[in-house]
Amino acid sequence: MTKEERKQLAYENFKKGYNCCQSVVLAFSDVLPLDEATLEKLSLCFGAGFGRTRNLCGAVSAYGFIVGLLHDKKETLADDKTDAYKQITDLDNKFKALNGTDNCGELLKNVKNLTAGYVPEVRDEEYYKVRPCAKFVVDSAGLLHDYIVETGITDRNDAN
Repeated sequence: MTKEERKQLAYENFKKGYNCCQSVVLAFSDVLPLDEATLEKLSLCFGAGFGRTRNLCGAVSAYGFIVGLLHDKKETLADDKTDAYKQITDLDNKFKALNGTDNCGELLKNVKNLTAGYVPEVRDEEYYKVRPCAKFVVDSAGLLHDYIVETGITDRNDAN
């Protein structure tokens, strides 16, 4: 799958009502070792800044799922964590360079009438008009695609 196709898939997932994390994770289901239903469940609580707490952006949280699932096991647990954390930090820094922050609340600070609490807002055309979240989903999908291609961590021909 090309980078543009992957970004489009993440965007379409978001427009279907998936949260930011799910939208990105499911856009990579073809290269991940779990089925879509499991990926959907695992990433469910990581939207809206982790369970709608407006902390780490869900589209950024997706990095943890994808890097973790595709990570090549190292000799020790310490080596595993060091390598994975470096990759996450690199991806996060690229996201912050594009968007200024990785904090959901900060990313949404200019959205008027942003609701609080744990009940998600209704996804209608007005929601999509005022929410910048689709951009963050697309940005993350593009960064992850580049990561997969650059690191060669998948031997799938369609990752290029």
